[in-house]
Amino acid sequence: MNKCILVGNLTRDPELTQTNSGISCCKFTLAVNRNYVNTNGEREADFINIVTWRGLADNCGKYLSKGSKIALCGQIQTRSYEDKDGNKRFVTEVVADDVEFINTSKNDAAEPKQAAQTEQMAQPQRKQVAMNELKPVDDDGLPF
Repeated sequence: MNKCILVGNLTRDPELTQTNSGISCCKFTLAVNRNYVNTNGEREADFINIVTWRGLADNCGKYLSKGSKIALCGQIQTRSYEDKDGNKRFVTEVVADDVEFINTSKNDAAEPKQAAQTEQMAQPQRKQVAMNELKPVDDDGLPF
């Protein structure tokens, strides 16, 4: 079974391209923190190359940018090729099947507050009810 789940931040803006046949491909690098700190007390990170295809690639290219936090699920793939000097190069990357956008930009932290304020303003004001205005409910007639 080849399955991995990663949570991290994009190290650069995603690169959205299309193949000759018109299929979208989006590539980016994900910085994933390790669970421990090194001897200097610093948390290290791994930088993992990610590839997405088709509609998922379009969405990643459109909504993600450097610093975006995402969670993804995919498969690890390895491949090799010869560079222009004839040297054999090896590449390891994760081909993502599912990407969850945790936050798409650094400004997202402020957006929920603004949305909550806008929603609160749009709701009608409710009448305050004093405790002496409340009457007990006869629960014999309730269906549950």
